[in-house]
Amino acid sequence: MRRPVALRLQAALATAAVGIAVGGTLSIPHASAAVGTATGYATQNGGTTGGAGGQTVRASTGTAIHAALCGRASSSTPITIEVTGTINHGNTSKVSGSSCNTADGVIELKQISNVTIIGVGSGAIFDQLGIHIRDSSNIIIQNVTVRNVKKSGSPTSNGGDAIGMESTVRNVWVDHVTLEASGGESEGYDGLFDMKDNTQYVTLSYSILRNSGRGGLIGSSESDLSNGFVTFHHNLYENIDSRTPLLRGGIAHIYNNHYVSLHESGINSRAGARAKVENNYFRNSKDVLGTFYTNERGYWQVSGNTFDNVTWSSAGSENYPAGPNPTSNTTVSIPYAYRLDGASCVPDVVRQTAGANTGLRVSDGSCSPQTPPTTAAPTTAPPTTAPPTTTPPPTTPPPSGTNLSLGAGADGSSKASGTSYGNVRDGDIGTYWSPAGSTGSISIKWGSATRVSRVIIREPSGTQGSIGSWQLVNHDTGAVLASGSGAGVITFSATALSKITFKINSSSGTPRVGEFETYAS
Repeated sequence: MRRPVALRLQAALATAAVGIAVGGTLSIPHASAAVGTATGYATQNGGTTGGAGGQTVRASTGTAIHAALCGRASSSTPITIEVTGTINHGNTSKVSGSSCNTADGVIELKQISNVTIIGVGSGAIFDQLGIHIRDSSNIIIQNVTVRNVKKSGSPTSNGGDAIGMESTVRNVWVDHVTLEASGGESEGYDGLFDMKDNTQYVTLSYSILRNSGRGGLIGSSESDLSNGFVTFHHNLYENIDSRTPLLRGGIAHIYNNHYVSLHESGINSRAGARAKVENNYFRNSKDVLGTFYTNERGYWQVSGNTFDNVTWSSAGSENYPAGPNPTSNTTVSIPYAYRLDGASCVPDVVRQTAGANTGLRVSDGSCSPQTPPTTAAPTTAPPTTAPPTTTPPPTTPPPSGTNLSLGAGADGSSKASGTSYGNVRDGDIGTYWSPAGSTGSISIKWGSATRVSRVIIREPSGTQGSIGSWQLVNHDTGAVLASGSGAGVITFSATALSKITFKINSSSGTPRVGEFETYAS
């Protein structure tokens, strides 16, 4: 009898969901790095840790993701980027810097290392926008959805691949993601998960790949044989024509996956590839394993798989199905430890664990999903070139340096009866400004451009917590310097301006600002 399923929501994500809506990049106290640890071939070749040990920032635009990468001290400085909201072409622009190499219209992880991208809060969706990994190593992508990425039509991104890796890529762990299209090549889509041109030591785990003509490949042609050492486990492939995956050369370990409605072919091992295929569940599908569309044969070692309503075509030229009774024609030695669920429980386990926003649950190897432990990562100030936001500690620290607001001017959008704009720059925390309603803006202004890189928003005693989401705006240009929630310390790239505006977009009741302090550093 199967063990009862324990359904526990990942605590770190639940906490983040209560957190902060942001428009740029955010430094978060006690933020989590990737949840759990890498599995499969991503544990080899020195392992895959992503941004562990580095700063943690949050981004809600593609441009902010690029800015976080470009704001690092070097291209290998560890960083975890927590992503929330929808990332699309409209909010993804190229950002330049010595530690990055980015581009418009694609999340570009190029010539970098030691990066984690993890979806938090109510979810992270990359809409019609692919993630491109090139000449990079030690990358983790976790808990995101990538959908409807096209190679033709409009808009196009990443050659039509949801996640694509190429040109000397090492150690990538992609976990709990949902990759989906809305058709095949004729509709403008390509692969969901592609690896080519010397990509090695990759794991795809607990993910959903669906509604596409092509699931993914290892090797772009019969001559591209420098790829391999890839693990696929606890994934759902659903409503796919072929390539689940297509293997050209190299070694793959494929276990505990659920395959449903593969219309033309499934695991296509060719050009000398060797695959260990064990304890998978294949349902309502055709030609789920073999060598297809070529005479350059591949190999497989099979055990423990379930074939439920699987049909097999006859062998012929460029068509060598492994069934109807698949047997092994090679052996594959696996260098890492792993635990197998029985094939009979794979559909149920995968249903409860695979994909984004499923709580990052994993199997314990005994058909019982569980929640992995949270790995805490230290948090430091955000990168200097990114538009960051800082959530304050429980008590706002005393100021250092000269408060530039003292002696400056002030104005705002509205003010409640009995309050004054000038109260936010008088050095008295007992006086305050409130908008006439639950939202509004307050500004500090100078007669000439003044360099500012830090703001402290202080609420009068007894009213802490009334300020909700906000944006800090360069009033001269309209640029958002930072965004977040609650009062406290806000740091951002040093900017010369004559007026800076604190815009309150939501609140619990009527918000009050006791002091709007500004500092050069």
